[in-house]
Amino acid sequence: MVESALRGVLRDALRVVEAQGGLPGEHHFYITFETTRPGVVIPDRLRAQHPQDMTIVLQNQFWDLRVFDDALEVTLSFNRKRERLRVPFSAVTAFADPHASFGLQFQTDLSTDSDLDDLDDDAGADWDALMGEGETNDDRRGAAGGSDSAEGDGDSEGANVIALDAFRKK
Repeated sequence: MVESALRGVLRDALRVVEAQGGLPGEHHFYITFETTRPGVVIPDRLRAQHPQDMTIVLQNQFWDLRVFDDALEVTLSFNRKRERLRVPFSAVTAFADPHASFGLQFQTDLSTDSDLDDLDDDAGADWDALMGEGETNDDRRGAAGGSDSAEGDGDSEGANVIALDAFRKK
């Protein structure tokens, strides 16, 4: 809910810029997004230059900004050539207006368990420390009361459920 609300701030700020036809005064926006996310539409040459993420600046030279519920579209100049970009809000990782000393960072949407398995080693170590070292994704699902396997398969091996009563003062 918080991520959605914060992305709403980005969307609303861009809608104000769209309605006014530009940014007032010295304001300018930095928008960083993952170029590999579904729905990101950028020219192949820009994707080759920015294979992971890209930061765009909306300040003086941008054209035809369109803000939708789920994405923004804008035309920007790259090496004196105008290019159209479409960036879903779900791909945005950071948004800032340095003039207003305002910035937001967003988490990427880890909507599937396979995404959790794809985290790099350092992030995986942090995740393991947070969730309990040595547990697998399946162990955590089982401990949380959910499971991808059919009911009654008897596969509770490895689930580490701790009763909270053990920590209560008597």
